[in-house]
Amino acid sequence: MAGLIPKDFIQDLIARADIVSVVETRVRLKKAGRNYQACCPFHNEKSPSFTVAPDKQFYHCFGCGAHGNALDFVMEYDGLDFPDAVEELAASMGLEVPRETRGGSGKPGRDKSEIEDDFQLMEQCARFFAKQLKTSSERERVVGYLKNRGLSGEVVRDFGIGYAPEAWDAILREFGTSKERQQQLLALKMITESERGKRFDFFRDRIMFPIRDRRGRVVGFGGRVLDKGEPKYLNSPETRLFHKGRELYGFYEMKQKHRELERVIIVEGYMDVVALAQYGVTNAVAALGTAATSEHLQLLFRQAKQIVCCFDGDRAGRDAAWRALENALPLLRDGTDLRFLFLPDGEDPDTIVRAEKAEGFQKRVEKAMSFRDYFFDHITAELDLRTDAGKSTLVATARPLIQQVASEFYRSLLMEELAKKLSRTVPELEKLVPHQARSDANASRAQKNGSLSPVARAIGLLVQYPQLGQLVPVHQELERLQLEGMKVFMGLHRQTAAQKLTTAQVLEAWRGTKFEPHLRRLASWEHQVLEENLEQEFSETYMFLIDRYLEQRYEELKALPASEMTKARLQELNELIRMMKRN
Repeated sequence: MAGLIPKDFIQDLIARADIVSVVETRVRLKKAGRNYQACCPFHNEKSPSFTVAPDKQFYHCFGCGAHGNALDFVMEYDGLDFPDAVEELAASMGLEVPRETRGGSGKPGRDKSEIEDDFQLMEQCARFFAKQLKTSSERERVVGYLKNRGLSGEVVRDFGIGYAPEAWDAILREFGTSKERQQQLLALKMITESERGKRFDFFRDRIMFPIRDRRGRVVGFGGRVLDKGEPKYLNSPETRLFHKGRELYGFYEMKQKHRELERVIIVEGYMDVVALAQYGVTNAVAALGTAATSEHLQLLFRQAKQIVCCFDGDRAGRDAAWRALENALPLLRDGTDLRFLFLPDGEDPDTIVRAEKAEGFQKRVEKAMSFRDYFFDHITAELDLRTDAGKSTLVATARPLIQQVASEFYRSLLMEELAKKLSRTVPELEKLVPHQARSDANASRAQKNGSLSPVARAIGLLVQYPQLGQLVPVHQELERLQLEGMKVFMGLHRQTAAQKLTTAQVLEAWRGTKFEPHLRRLASWEHQVLEENLEQEFSETYMFLIDRYLEQRYEELKALPASEMTKARLQELNELIRMMKRN
């Protein structure tokens, strides 16, 4: 695992980055008062609702809700994960990203040169496999297999497809020239070791598909047997470079072909992606031996508004489709579209596109099942809705899933369909929603309408206007005030009182914490306070919190038995009474 990027460097990077410049290299902005506007790059729209605020160093789309700082924008727009986005932003500013030792482990972190050496070795392995198509003694057999699958030399080249020789030690002999190199090959799972300590190649006598990350670097391989054998497909195990829940086969190649996409198709296997590309369908990717994860789907929704999950119609394919749907629920925003295409038994995209060509396959894609239809098709498959038991099971299954959906429109759509299947009205169903769910919904609506609790208001104002943190002194005793959110408020107050920060810097410090989503929502909260009244609003809210603390402490002291009422506590009680009267 690479050494961690120091938090101080990330904060410095956010402080140096100008979000207007970062966004403007990718999206054309237009000045609108103090801010800048554009049509949102993350969803289709005709009127601009995407705003960039230079003073806050923050962007927000009022259409789809996308928001964040310069790092978030690079991640969203370029489809990068956090470390890669830091590297990309730093490189654009001419900065070198430092790495620190692993926290608490006592083991040194890996510096950038070591990480680059890993990537170079993996690239060398990929080239070695590609070369075997021309030089291996099995050349005729391997090339004949690829031709029988209908693959041209151009597609084989574009995807870097190769061959792992049948020998037990081809990679080991080629690259394991020292003990250090062999340890590196072991760490990257290019060779393996038996219980007796004998080392040999991990992939043998297989067609090799290099798996590239979003920057085009080889992080792993998929190997397919040529003849009969098990397993049919063998993937690289997880390594310090390769995480299967993060990578998508064919993503890099797809982005090389398309800068902008309307639709992305998720298929099950490497050969499906390559076969579709052979026939001109170059917008397909494959999950690597797992269902499409939330990270996969989040990445793909950044690229296109529509995702079509194309799976086999067997039980395994339908299970994978349902896991993908569950992972997609919190990601379904307005403007996004998730669909499902199930192929006939015994067929896959490879066989379909070879038989029906691209036109036939695309016709099937156009007829893919909507998210709503598949949702109810799946959960009602084994229910008898003529019975009360079947209906109650449907409600119990569907309702918690519907509540996870990000889009209010999609939630309403699903609730209407649920009501229809139960011969009920939506208001009747709403009455069945537990009290907590109603409270959460009311809280969400209250936040949207600007009506928050005093603590939440104070937090929201500090996030949007960090300079307010220097307006009043930090009172450490407020940490003991028993109101929800006080610990977060105090953390923010200490953070903003200590130095001058932007909204972007404030939020960056909370990245990865459980409070981050709530703070991000408050960063785009419409507070409806005039700019000239902001300081007064914050000061009055702060005084309200102090008053609540005084009342709380007064009640605590008053409740003490006489035997515990010391002279010091009695003086504190009298002082509290005096202050409360004054206030």
